[in-house]
Amino acid sequence: MSNLFSPEGKLYKFMSGFTDVFKLNMLWLLFSLPIVTMGAATIAVSTVTLHMVDEEEGHVGAEFLAAFKSNLKQGIAMSFFTIIPAWALYLDFQIAGSDAAENPLFLLIVGIVSAYIIIFSLLYVYPLLARYENTVLGSLKNSFRISMKYFMRSLLLLAILVLELALMFWNTTTLFVGILIGPVFVNYTVSGFASAIFKELEKIPGTVAQKE
Repeated sequence: MSNLFSPEGKLYKFMSGFTDVFKLNMLWLLFSLPIVTMGAATIAVSTVTLHMVDEEEGHVGAEFLAAFKSNLKQGIAMSFFTIIPAWALYLDFQIAGSDAAENPLFLLIVGIVSAYIIIFSLLYVYPLLARYENTVLGSLKNSFRISMKYFMRSLLLLAILVLELALMFWNTTTLFVGILIGPVFVNYTVSGFASAIFKELEKIPGTVAQKE
């Protein structure tokens, strides 16, 4: 029984991990409040979750704050690159489904093609910005290229993300839990897939340059 509560015990590790996820999620919510800083907060979370996936121990709070500060400029840009395209897609599908649409089929096709490009451009962009030196546009392009190169793996990731979101919004109880740990849990899932892909790409000389 004593081993269960020891630092090497499974229960201790689980509670410690859960505490880190909860703390990280609260930091993400807090630092995303101005909306324009949501991108920087997400890059900071990706920095921490990539280390979690690679089992690299660190202080969650200090690591998040350092990453947030160093990625603030790119993060603000990413907030706009995430929110504005998502809002434009929403409007496109809303108009396509309304009686006011003169050519709903055309709008629907535009929406589907745009969604394809946007989703895959954003899929790995936050882990990319967290780990590698690159511009925002360069990282968006690389995210799309990686998604195409590892297409089936990326589709699997999307399916898992949709399932996670569906479970979070299942009822009020799951929604409450989702608010407490959901964003970081989703980010951790993306980081898990991204880390495995990054390790494969890093074997190719001169392919990527990691942040110091």
